[in-house]
Amino acid sequence: MDPRLPVLYDAENAWGRDDDFFLGTVAETPGARVLDLGCGTGRLALALAAAGHTVTGVEPQRASLDAARAKPGAGRVTWIRGTSAGLPDAAYDVALLTSHVAQEIRDDDEWARTLADLRRALVDGGWLAFDSRDPAARRWERWTPDASRRRLALPDGTTVDAWTELTEVRDGRVSFLHHYALPGGEELRSPGSLRFRTEAELRASLAAAGFTVERMYGGWAGEPVGASDDGELIVVARAAA
Repeated sequence: MDPRLPVLYDAENAWGRDDDFFLGTVAETPGARVLDLGCGTGRLALALAAAGHTVTGVEPQRASLDAARAKPGAGRVTWIRGTSAGLPDAAYDVALLTSHVAQEIRDDDEWARTLADLRRALVDGGWLAFDSRDPAARRWERWTPDASRRRLALPDGTTVDAWTELTEVRDGRVSFLHHYALPGGEELRSPGSLRFRTEAELRASLAAAGFTVERMYGGWAGEPVGASDDGELIVVARAAA
């Protein structure tokens, strides 16, 4: 990962309704031991720790983890560079995969292994919550250079023009390229690919891993699936005993 990307990520991903939702969901378990898998630059992990939870942030990208560790309050969080494979058994009350990190796990066998690791890492009756975009909403059709163009304000006062280019849609995977026009004329490009799983696919994979879906929403205000322009599949599941 280019070390400049975490700064750009933070500039265009401020606190939002998704963070409010996950913070509220974890608050249902006061003083929880929380795993934030794919914690990125730590926005939510830091807020969870400030709210009184015991938080572990796990992230495979060194640049993102370095950015998280440099933020105020970072000492309250246990930061680990790694993946779900290294998680301890029965160590957490709540596990989160936020900011659509579940879709970054593109291979279905890897997704199954990740869910199995999370079930192992949660106590019986523990909670798993995550978000995944609903393929029925076809949100990727909005990922065009014109529709996605945005201007980012960086901490040093400079601005960056950004846009997203859709490159491929095939077999449930959507690939794209983020463009960032940096000061001085350089253009930084960041490719990505996301797996769009249907509600049925998510439910089946969760059941196979030992989870029971308690709630599933289509929007951040708790709307039913398909009833919100948010176009989400927001899952709250319990680890079966």
